[in-house]
Amino acid sequence: MSEPSEGRPGAPSRPGRVPEKLGWVGLGAIGGPMARRLVDRPGGLVVCDVAPGAVEPFARRGVEAADNPSAVIAAGATIVSIVVRDDDQVRAVVEALFEAASSDTVLAIHSTIAPGTAEELAEAGTRRGVHVVDAPVSGGPMGAASGRLAVLAGGPVAAVDRCRAALVGLADLVVRFGEVGAGTRAKLARNLITFASYAAVGEAHRLAAVNDLDLAALGEVVRHSDAVTGGPGAIMLGQGAGPLPADDGLRAVFAHTRALGDKDLDLALAVAAHAGLDLPVAEAARRTLGAALGVDPGS
Repeated sequence: MSEPSEGRPGAPSRPGRVPEKLGWVGLGAIGGPMARRLVDRPGGLVVCDVAPGAVEPFARRGVEAADNPSAVIAAGATIVSIVVRDDDQVRAVVEALFEAASSDTVLAIHSTIAPGTAEELAEAGTRRGVHVVDAPVSGGPMGAASGRLAVLAGGPVAAVDRCRAALVGLADLVVRFGEVGAGTRAKLARNLITFASYAAVGEAHRLAAVNDLDLAALGEVVRHSDAVTGGPGAIMLGQGAGPLPADDGLRAVFAHTRALGDKDLDLALAVAAHAGLDLPVAEAARRTLGAALGVDPGS
């Protein structure tokens, strides 16, 4: 990454220099709470959204507002965070920013989009001397409001480090997974856990309801025990995705986990069968649990 010339207006910060000015495009259900965490950040903030009502609360707090993405750059932002809905909106915003951005500007895409879209935009940015980072976030509105988001980043190390410095107070975990596209692929893997778990929760609700159990109380138990054990992430300790080697210290632990899981899934499926319930997620878990843990017989 080329060094900016000394004294250039809006030049990115380096050690010993003032923080960079951050631009923000997209103030919706996630982008708004994220940006609110940064209102008083050193270096300044300039915001932009197509809905004037989304911008007004920031303007009332003295935050600079821009009418369009190009004006965000014109206001001096050298890093711009983008939090819009989908690939088409991301493309439109990034292309507008390209037209105004100077060399060495960083565009951080926090939206969850196709990895290929991020890669395509990064390639186009390289031709202009602009760095595109895919930096989707995990933690939902609660994490956005509390500053506890995780950022899953892909892009040049120096560009990711600039984003890391700009987002202090918003995210307490920023992980670089590789080059552009890697952050988005990591986010999709993370969300697979989320939404597959939601499907399992639907089955658990039906199983509990048919047995006249208190669903709110069951939810309280799930949240409590996941807070203690770490939930599904507690088993994400290994470096491989295949069978665990015989000498791996986790193999005995995961074999025990698999045995417990097989037993409990069998019991749950028996209760469901007695009630006439079809639980396809539970059935898939019963078939694949051993392979997921890397301890299938013979592996």
